[in-house]
Amino acid sequence: MHSARDRVEYEPWLAELETIADRLELSTEARSCAVDLFLTDVPESDRSKRAVLAASLYAGSLVAGDGRTQGAVADAADVSRLSVQSRWKELLEAAGLEPPRW
Repeated sequence: MHSARDRVEYEPWLAELETIADRLELSTEARSCAVDLFLTDVPESDRSKRAVLAASLYAGSLVAGDGRTQGAVADAADVSRLSVQSRWKELLEAAGLEPPRW
């Protein structure tokens, strides 16, 4: 659970998350999970926020069983697939979740 202050402070980024989630046609559960993951570990640098946002969407879609490919999420978020690949597991672990071991 995150404070209302966090949601207000990062509102532009959360709006961007919703826009990308719309492009990907993600479920409400996947979106909610992505928001929680993003707010758990928002980077200081604006440059890194977009990559973490994309990784949060990818991980949130996995948790919700509404999985999308890393490439699809990266394309929708306008980041590289490597940006998603290199961050999503850490986000899950930081949230106390165990990433899948495919």
